[in-house]
Amino acid sequence: MCGIFCVYNYHGDTSKYRQRALDLSKRVRHRGPDWSGCIVTENSIFCHERLAIVGIDTGAQPLTNDDETIVLTVNGEIYNHKKLEAELKTPVKFKTHSDCEVILHTYSEIGTDVCAKLDGMFSWALLDRRTQPARLVAARDPIGITTLYLGRVSAHPDTVYISSELKSLNEECDQIEEFPPGHYFDSTDGQFHRYFKPDWWVPERIATAPVNYRDLRLALTAAVRKRLMAEVPYGVLLSGGLDSSLISSIAVREAARISANAQSDAEDVDTRGARYFPRMHSFSVGLPGAPDLIAARKVAKFLKTAHHEFTYTVQEGHDAVADVIYHLETYDVTTVRASTPMYLMSRKIKSTGVKMVLSGEGSDEVFGGYLYFHYAPSADEFHKETVKRVHNLHTSDCLRANKSTMAWGLEARVPFLDKEFLQVAMNVRPEDKLCSKEIMEKAIIRRAFDVDFADAGFTPEELAQGPYLPRDVLWRQKEQFSDGVGYSWIDSLKEWAASSVSDEAMAGAKERFPYDTPETKEAYLYRQIFEQHFPQKACLASVVRWVPRTDWGCSADPSGRAQKIHEQAY
Repeated sequence: MCGIFCVYNYHGDTSKYRQRALDLSKRVRHRGPDWSGCIVTENSIFCHERLAIVGIDTGAQPLTNDDETIVLTVNGEIYNHKKLEAELKTPVKFKTHSDCEVILHTYSEIGTDVCAKLDGMFSWALLDRRTQPARLVAARDPIGITTLYLGRVSAHPDTVYISSELKSLNEECDQIEEFPPGHYFDSTDGQFHRYFKPDWWVPERIATAPVNYRDLRLALTAAVRKRLMAEVPYGVLLSGGLDSSLISSIAVREAARISANAQSDAEDVDTRGARYFPRMHSFSVGLPGAPDLIAARKVAKFLKTAHHEFTYTVQEGHDAVADVIYHLETYDVTTVRASTPMYLMSRKIKSTGVKMVLSGEGSDEVFGGYLYFHYAPSADEFHKETVKRVHNLHTSDCLRANKSTMAWGLEARVPFLDKEFLQVAMNVRPEDKLCSKEIMEKAIIRRAFDVDFADAGFTPEELAQGPYLPRDVLWRQKEQFSDGVGYSWIDSLKEWAASSVSDEAMAGAKERFPYDTPETKEAYLYRQIFEQHFPQKACLASVVRWVPRTDWGCSADPSGRAQKIHEQAY
């Protein structure tokens, strides 16, 4: 992935504004440290900060067609680029080996319908100079795995700013909104248009399909396989929890299968990564002795990965919080707690030479894995909550995974949010997803990979390959990342906030922060730091706080240990 910054229909002299645009683009250069590009045409400026993962020799951006009437800048990975290239009606000589160039040529043939055809994670902006005035089209992936913002200046409402992160817009624009996932923006009418319209998207439509364990397993396996596309060293984030462990196990199996098959070029998916780098590297982080470190060690040994275990101290974590909030561009308590160790780990991963990792985000939203789901009052309400959580992933876990890693030019890919996998998993009836005292959360995805579960539908050949994971890991209770890195981590943050925010300050929180008033000292502390970086009122609009369903009778504390069902509840 990369960083993009664009100004469309600039109201002044673009030649004079070019250096300012470059300076604003530089603020997202951490996302793309490998190369920078800029195209100025008429009254628009397109900038790009590149992280080279695919097409590393020829993939510099912005991209243009032969007569330069279309300009494109992309942050993302298009997993079905080979398939889309084969579907082009007019043969085109590609200028690069990048997976993203196909967007330009497909748009040239079918316009904005290209958005729904893309299988991947992406944010992009395209300038079509074939029309008068020139047309801006920008789009964001269906779930919002990549980040994107749109800004305007009230004095010049026809000028549109597009950026991967808030920090490139906060001094320039007095109106900023997060670009909605699954939409494209069209300057022709100045509106967002939803292109992602799966049948499961409406919460009120309750899924009715009985679980098919084999379909779940095959769909997740395919999702992992296509995400092995790379020309650089890559690995897996391995916390030792169910989700990251499953992704790691599948990745190891698929990488071995691909590297053993020299004919894999015939596939629709790009499998270069597994053939170039067949040995899987795994990475974990935590305070010394953390539950996740112990579990990850066991999984790595089981999978025979090249394992890298990183530790940090409480003080190192506290010292990083201000930088984390700057990169995250949020003050949400849950996100800051979990992002700090991920941010620290990403820096160490980048130092190893690895530039891309697979991660397990999304499973808890899809399958109702958070412990508060045990309190769901009915199957229908359980289902509605999973759909709403998927809707809001771009404000929490996707934001964390994207910005914590991209702060160091490391790309994170998330197989659980694959479009085709979601189509299978989100249509499973909620009765099959429910958890209780007798049924562990996310039981159906555990069973789908449990070779001892008779109804999973494994073939004799698959059974001969052995278990995916040690049984105690496959059936390990949900441990939220901010808990799993060490139980003292969250406790230390609360203690730090208690000593940093006075009772008097907390009593005046409503006056100090009349909008979205913090309710705890920890929330107050993060809000203070956020406003030091982003004092403009426009920067508040994109922040959403993650909280459990207190109306279900569970604790408002977002920590998993705050729920009574947790084995180590406090």
